[in-house]
Amino acid sequence: MPWYNGDYPPSYKNQPQYLRDKATEIANEVLKSTGNEGEAIATGLKRAREYFEEHPEEKEDSSNKT
Repeated sequence: MPWYNGDYPPSYKNQPQYLRDKATEIANEVLKSTGNEGEAIATGLKRAREYFEEHPEEKEDSSNKT
């Protein structure tokens, strides 16, 4: 089941919003290609963390878009 409009996997609940949004975006793409929700959720969170480690300036940009 894809996640949209503030809907996200329960395991993302305690993550910061910027990370949760990016992880959900990535998870939806993984879900399209694999069809495996568990893999999509784990991969989305891992890749989102990696993304923000490489682009820390985007944490602040994302936080200001509320």
